Amino acid sequence: MSTFSRLAGALFLTTALTVPSLAHAEGAPQLTPETPTSPEQAEDPTVPGADPVEDTQSQEEDIDVSVPGSVIIVTGRRDLNITRRSDQVVTVLSTEEIARTGEGNIAGALSRVTGLSVVGNGFVYVRGLGDRYSLALLNGSPLPSPEPLKRVVPLDLFPTGVVASSLVQKSYSANYPGEFGGGVINLTTTATPNDPFFKIGFGISGDTETTGQLGYTYYGSKTDWLGYDNGNRDAPPALQSYLDSGLLIGTDPVDSTAIAAQLVTSRQAVVQKASKTWPNFSGSFSGGKTFEMGGDTQLGVIFGGGYSNKWLTRDITQQSSSSADLTSIESDFRQVSTDERILVNGLFGLGLEFGTNKVRWTNVYIHDTVKKAALALGQRPAQNGSTDFLQQRTGFYERQLIDTQLTGEFNLTDALSLDLRGSYANTKRKAPGELYFEYVRTNSAADPFGEVFVNRLTGNSGSASTTYSDLDENLWAGGADLTYRVSPSLAFTAGGAYSDTQRYNSRRDFLFRSNGSTLCDGTTCVSDPVYLSGIGTLRPDALLSPGVVNALGIQLVENDPGSPAFDAELEIKAGYLKTNFAIGDFVQIDAGVRYEDATETTTPVQVFTSFSSATPPTQLSNDYWLPAATITVDLGNSMQLRVNGSKTIARPQFRELINQPYYDPDNNRPYRGNPLLQDSQLYNAEARFEWYFDRDQRISLAGFFKKIDNPIEAFVAGIDLLTSYANAPEAQLYGAEFDVQKYFDLSGVGEGNFWDARRLVAIGNYTFTQSKLKVEAGDTVQVFGAASNIASDYFQDGAPLTGQSDHIVNLQLGLEDEDRLSQQTILLSYASDRVVSRGLNGTPPQPDVIESPGFRLDFVWREGFDLFGAEMEAKFEARNIFGRGHEEFQRSGDNRIDINTYDLGQSFALSLSAKI
Repeated sequence: MSTFSRLAGALFLTTALTVPSLAHAEGAPQLTPETPTSPEQAEDPTVPGADPVEDTQSQEEDIDVSVPGSVIIVTGRRDLNITRRSDQVVTVLSTEEIARTGEGNIAGALSRVTGLSVVGNGFVYVRGLGDRYSLALLNGSPLPSPEPLKRVVPLDLFPTGVVASSLVQKSYSANYPGEFGGGVINLTTTATPNDPFFKIGFGISGDTETTGQLGYTYYGSKTDWLGYDNGNRDAPPALQSYLDSGLLIGTDPVDSTAIAAQLVTSRQAVVQKASKTWPNFSGSFSGGKTFEMGGDTQLGVIFGGGYSNKWLTRDITQQSSSSADLTSIESDFRQVSTDERILVNGLFGLGLEFGTNKVRWTNVYIHDTVKKAALALGQRPAQNGSTDFLQQRTGFYERQLIDTQLTGEFNLTDALSLDLRGSYANTKRKAPGELYFEYVRTNSAADPFGEVFVNRLTGNSGSASTTYSDLDENLWAGGADLTYRVSPSLAFTAGGAYSDTQRYNSRRDFLFRSNGSTLCDGTTCVSDPVYLSGIGTLRPDALLSPGVVNALGIQLVENDPGSPAFDAELEIKAGYLKTNFAIGDFVQIDAGVRYEDATETTTPVQVFTSFSSATPPTQLSNDYWLPAATITVDLGNSMQLRVNGSKTIARPQFRELINQPYYDPDNNRPYRGNPLLQDSQLYNAEARFEWYFDRDQRISLAGFFKKIDNPIEAFVAGIDLLTSYANAPEAQLYGAEFDVQKYFDLSGVGEGNFWDARRLVAIGNYTFTQSKLKVEAGDTVQVFGAASNIASDYFQDGAPLTGQSDHIVNLQLGLEDEDRLSQQTILLSYASDRVVSRGLNGTPPQPDVIESPGFRLDFVWREGFDLFGAEMEAKFEARNIFGRGHEEFQRSGDNRIDINTYDLGQSFALSLSAKI
């Protein structure tokens, strides 16, 4: 154990600090139809939804929530609680509630919401459903994803400081897009600050498995620490000329040796040992001011930026088996992988308020880069006996999001309001010059090189490859919503929305191959010069140096000429009509219907003039009527009952439709799409009881059910765990949620002033979910290029949906001072085992691949104080205190193999910020 490991608990060395809070947002007093429109109405118990007695939300800050078709804004009036007054099942995290969790990004903060869990790098699942069923919006507008395998943006890209609030809605309403499965997560950026401010912060962090421990890296370029390549990884001239030519190696006259001679350099191919990995570092700034423009017009300006550099080393166990009982081990590897993740983000916004109207222009920039170096050592016992294999990977994965949005919220008359929104977003993902090498040590006495690792570049006796990937996606979206309030108890809303997503994705994968020419040493001639000369024992940059490549005539092979690039587009036209009305003083109804017409296409790009793509184009043209209704019944004594029913859809992701191979560096698995996928249709029902028994305190209990026709599920084909997709015949999901929030006044506890303004915070939630696939005899599926279309060959009847945990538990226990910033919070979370991938289908089938998130304990301490006239905040975090590791495995009886298992250790963080 390192010095850092032994002393971490005492030193508390650390933190990842992102953009701090940009300030309390204050919006115009523009309310949803069901919300009182004046202080007089708020005090009138005859107004539907008004409660003159109690409230549950007493934040000092205002909460700005911007969603399509309505804007819910609390402007200091303590009788309005969004969670309670909303017509739908919603949870709203304000800036203060997000800060209490101590999480540096929105994904972490949302993991504390009932029924939400975070999988992988920031992908938030609602009620255990996969990311395809979780919709993410920014200020009510859609977001594209820079991840080829995901539909939504990984939310850990969004620092908490750029977000004024986060709304989670689990019941569908017609003003949202039809792709609504588990729920929608709507992030609202800060609009205008109440007071001028400037804030700056710094932090350090580390964990016991990475900081101060052995890790790996490579040079790359001198600007890697910024998250940007300086051009070292660009396609060299010979390769770029080939990519532009339309020719195909092996079919057309191409000098692939000349190309191969330029592809591998010491900058990218030499993995170096970092004996002591540095602690993580981060810094951020933000500011804002509101200018009086005359009359009742105000102009608000906000800005912010941040930088963080974080290291993560994982010692991973990777095994695979093709036998149903897991007795036969095909591969058994140990991989040590070090990721350096650099995050650069920025925000600039203008907000113009005049009267009760508001126009907001928001610009977000996020650049997220992972620099990866990995070494793996293992065997393939079933095929190669005691032969050892040494694998090396290097990569540089840049993800970038640029989003600009313009929204307008206008009160045309006392009864008529209009919301307008338009946005443009661009995402990019670049992975230039990924390198992979495999060396072989036979351990055979008959082999002259049996005691050393050799790469003969023949495929079976060592290999090398390089990959250039490029994704570019543009999303144009707009919408308008018109609300007419007939009376305080009746309102109608009509709206329309349009979005057009266009993606281009290119992936060129090249294998290096020895040409097999004859070479003689004077007495013996062999057809393997790499082997004979011992050149195969050289490290990668020497093995594929220009001199060796040219001398031995090493060539390139285009590994996937059938689908090197594709275009994709999703165009959606939608319109909806909904009404909100009250029956007496106790029943409120929100009902509507949405019509969506969508065309989704994927088209292989004709890259080669002499060779056509082997993948067919896809076109899904569907239109749907999507009804939704929610009834809220006031039961008296601050209790209410909600009932919701709706129909929604889920479309295939672009990446799932194209038959193009893709390697995911996060979970070390290959993927390939299926162009025969179809849309899924969901039928949803929910009932929820809520009791707001005191200020800031509540209890809720809910039950829900979903029936999914043609759910898209992942399955595994081949011992290399190649993952593809197909429409299962049907799935059902049901479950229950319990949520409680309670505060205890501690002013009478003990003596002295310490307890006078303190209270105990207890927030807990539990979600139980059960799901199962329904596969009957005679059911069929469509899988491109497969020999079988029998559904039971891919899916098992009764198997759970991928990504779904039966049990999710979150608990927050803390002390906080109501007069100043002083919070000490213990956070406990638990998620039960969930399926992440199907096992190999056979007779009998393999068990599924299981992820076991388990139990996690965190502690966050925030303390505010004044220093030289500045408002200071110090924060200490201890995460994963019990050291729960990451486990992905298969189990059959007493046999278990680990697919992707590693220790995470404990992490500690310390940050300091100043606001002036």
